[in-house]
Amino acid sequence: MSTAPKLTRFKQNVLAKYQVYNGIFMTLPFDTISKTVALLPLFHETCKNGFNVGDDPTTIVETFFKKYQARRNKQSQINLLFRFIQYIERQVVLFDAIEDASFSVVHNMDGIGSLRSLKEKVESENKKELLKEYLEAFRVRIVLTAHPTQFYPGTVLGIITDLAEAIKTDNLTEINSLLAQLGKTPFFKEKKPTPYDEAVNLIWYLKNVFYNSFGSIYDYVHQNIFDDEDINNSIINIGFWPGGDRDGNPFVTPEITKNVAKKLKESIIKNYIKDVKYLRRRLTFRGIRERIIDLNHQLHNTLLDINKEEQVSLEAFRKELLTIRQLLVDNHQSLYVDKVTTLINRTTLFGYHFASLDIRQDSRVHDQMFTALVKELIANGNTLFPKNYFEMSLDNQLKHLSAVKGSIEGVNFKDDMAINIVETIKAMKSIQELNGEVACNRYIISNNQTTLNVLQLFAMLKIVAFHEQLTADVVPLFETVTDLEASPKVMEELYTNPKYRKHLEQRGNKQTIMLGFSDGTKDGGYLMANWAIFKAKEALTELSRQYGIDVIFFDGRGGPPARGGGKTHRFYASLGPTIEDKEIQLTIQGQTISSNFGTLDSSQYNMEQLITSGIQNRLSDYNRAMSEEDKAVMDDLAQLSYEAYVNFKKHPKFLPYLEHMSTLKYYAKTNIGSRPSKRGKSSKLVFEDLRAIPFVGSWSQLKQNVPGFFGVGTALKYYEDKGQFEKVKALYNNSSFFKTLVENSMMSLSKSFFDLTKYMADDQEYGDFWKLIFKEYEISKRLLLKLAGFNELMENEPVGKASIDVRESIVLPLLTIQQYALKKIQELEKAEVRNEEDIAVYEKIVTRSLFGNINASRNSA
Repeated sequence: MSTAPKLTRFKQNVLAKYQVYNGIFMTLPFDTISKTVALLPLFHETCKNGFNVGDDPTTIVETFFKKYQARRNKQSQINLLFRFIQYIERQVVLFDAIEDASFSVVHNMDGIGSLRSLKEKVESENKKELLKEYLEAFRVRIVLTAHPTQFYPGTVLGIITDLAEAIKTDNLTEINSLLAQLGKTPFFKEKKPTPYDEAVNLIWYLKNVFYNSFGSIYDYVHQNIFDDEDINNSIINIGFWPGGDRDGNPFVTPEITKNVAKKLKESIIKNYIKDVKYLRRRLTFRGIRERIIDLNHQLHNTLLDINKEEQVSLEAFRKELLTIRQLLVDNHQSLYVDKVTTLINRTTLFGYHFASLDIRQDSRVHDQMFTALVKELIANGNTLFPKNYFEMSLDNQLKHLSAVKGSIEGVNFKDDMAINIVETIKAMKSIQELNGEVACNRYIISNNQTTLNVLQLFAMLKIVAFHEQLTADVVPLFETVTDLEASPKVMEELYTNPKYRKHLEQRGNKQTIMLGFSDGTKDGGYLMANWAIFKAKEALTELSRQYGIDVIFFDGRGGPPARGGGKTHRFYASLGPTIEDKEIQLTIQGQTISSNFGTLDSSQYNMEQLITSGIQNRLSDYNRAMSEEDKAVMDDLAQLSYEAYVNFKKHPKFLPYLEHMSTLKYYAKTNIGSRPSKRGKSSKLVFEDLRAIPFVGSWSQLKQNVPGFFGVGTALKYYEDKGQFEKVKALYNNSSFFKTLVENSMMSLSKSFFDLTKYMADDQEYGDFWKLIFKEYEISKRLLLKLAGFNELMENEPVGKASIDVRESIVLPLLTIQQYALKKIQELEKAEVRNEEDIAVYEKIVTRSLFGNINASRNSA
């Protein structure tokens, strides 16, 4: 029986089911829902028709009330708008659940990019031994961050999971009950979560999704590629930032870091206990049952941290499982050996740490901490640093930092900054002792600009806790275009520093370098940020190979293309031989966790895509290196787009437009993350203090998505005007990297809807600025279509486009309400007498509308 095309499968299993179950949702016997659902389709139609004829959001809302609800008073109208918002939020959840339930039907789990497909391909080419060799050295590390782009509270995530399971089996009774539960469950949080709360929320994915899906991937590789032989590599690693990332988040304390590490250990041991209990029911054989009962008892003691002599270390746990497996082979015809092997494989993947907790802090904060620390040491008569340290030349400071030996023991620090860094480093050391070295062995320096930034931390790690046995990696994070360009110089100074080089030798001659897509795009625009990172990787690869260092690139990616997201695996598949690719490391955050890794099917599918994209790069005989001609064109395009974007940023209306015409200032009111929405303490909006998430997210809420395309059209038009567009077409056809950039930019354009804000064109203050953005949008869209040879955006991804279209349709009324409320606020603020009560109501509407819009986009920030 033939398989229907992917788009047909999507229409049958997602669109059709959504219409059916949304119909059930509309018939739920709640007074507020019944009235809302009768009116929402009418409001949706009013919005659609209104935008088609050029009406603005205010006219559309007023037309709706005049035509269908003329008797409602002002308060009643406001109440209805709030109910529309609440209902649409739940429609988005329903669509999410249906997409999740249909994932394995719509996507071919064994198709191109899967491990099975890769295995069959290498076997046909007689490259299986080569594949095994690569898999013993290759790793993918996804790092979960707490960055606030996820608006679903844990209760709603639970409903989505249960709803998806019920939809898979068309269990109408259960679906009906869950939809009723959904109708009564609040979506917003009354107060901000703590960093510990954020960690607990993400640990849910570790326990309920990754433990099983990543374990299944490892089992497949072990059984089908290595033929049940041991693999000397975990292949998959999980990193974890909640509770460890203190960059711009004053609420992350050393105590919280230790508590999160404790929670991670408790969570993985609980999962092991569940598996051991299963084995206890199956392995009822003499000589084995007793061993399983003892293991279960020891794991409980380890979990509760009681009876130290009756606890079990990770090594002892693994050793006992290996013994049990051998007994099954020798004495019991290998009965249930596969189940024991699965648990052994889980211990390889997750140890007692579950996920590796990264520590991160800004270099500028480190400098303040370091200064406070050294000043107190000198004041206390400690001789680790000479009294004239701060008067020394930079070269002498660097030499001293790399060679400093000794301890800070005995010094009672008074300065809060000094206390913080001391306790943080001590926390790293204690976590390693309790959960294993891998549990917390990286310290990331964000906004890293100089060699001094690295060596200050290097010195503090040693003198505070690690001394000459530094079992932690110092990871510089280069973010801005300027810092990316300077990164090879910084790394060469480190590689040629004898003491730092000795440290790298102790760490296996490996150096991890993090590169930030989010701030890079905010700083230099879409094309320049991506190209600057590509060139930095090339330069750092060449430099590292020259010094015999295996460089590992850790990409700080967000959800949307503007923050390094989009079709991420295609980026890794497009890298040529000039960029080191023995490991893929990237951040996964907010909505991207739930949308790409939120279910067993989607997490397995997307992780396999990442693994195979990196492996295929190495197995392929095709040389993906860019030609010099193509590099010249790419350089030119990046520079042209950079100039256009920088000029755009310099426009006097750039920041005022974001501040007064977007939802920027409302992000802080959503209570979705513990971290403040901007870095600085100034009440005035300063671009440098603006975080990438609210910056990109605010453009997304406007449906303008500027960071994902601005400058692209201008750069392409330059080549069109010169009659050299064929050069760009050649680059597009030759370079998978550039093609991926183009396709991701198309995604940003697809999620744009300028009819929503067309009314701004007539605004006395911001009209010309809106027209400037819209002109760049039109140029970018026209020329990207011309470049790809498409008639419409995302023509080569019909399912992705169809999903976006449905989601955009669902939230059209929500977007209209949001713009209506923003316009009302602007009018009320300009009034001679401010009506604070009305302003507060409309501000609440704007804030509440953020939830559904963000969730519907799935990768908007």
